[in-house]
Amino acid sequence: MLRFSLRVLVFSGLVYGLFEISFLRSYRTAIFNLDPPQLILVLGGDVDREHVGVRLANELKLPLVVSGGSNPEHADWLIRSAGLPPELVKLDYRAQDTLGNFTSLVDEFLIDGISHVLLITSEDHLSRAMLVGWMVAGSRGIHLTGLSVPCNSLCIEEKWQKKAFDLVRSFVWILTGKDMKALLTLKWPQLFSAA
Repeated sequence: MLRFSLRVLVFSGLVYGLFEISFLRSYRTAIFNLDPPQLILVLGGDVDREHVGVRLANELKLPLVVSGGSNPEHADWLIRSAGLPPELVKLDYRAQDTLGNFTSLVDEFLIDGISHVLLITSEDHLSRAMLVGWMVAGSRGIHLTGLSVPCNSLCIEEKWQKKAFDLVRSFVWILTGKDMKALLTLKWPQLFSAA
């Protein structure tokens, strides 16, 4: 029994020590953040996501950011028809993919004092989006809560290779501030021509 207690104590000390390393402090902050969401982030790719985001922003009285969403005309119509104050909505078209959804916005969220984001995406995209988002937003101490929108017959199961590649890209971005896909595309454009 003493050996087990000693092992638990040593393991706990190691885990605590890892979280005290400055690189990981922001993740500890994100993990243990129990504050309610301060902002809704919708990842583009499906207008149903935007409809859910607008409805929730209206109900919860939270600012809404749509990253890489539908065309501005449709988004403006949706916002107006829902009666959502335009000053609470930001349409951001900088992102080209899931990693870009987070890297293009996360530092702005940090500057604005956002520490908890409600993330909306389709159910077949949520696990990869949360993985990438946890890496990128967590590096800034921002907690993510995911909410999936049903995609029913339109769901496409994402391959583990895509998740693994995005995980590596996220890690490289955290370390360097650069997207390795952009660098690889310059060197080997044929790798990403169909992606």
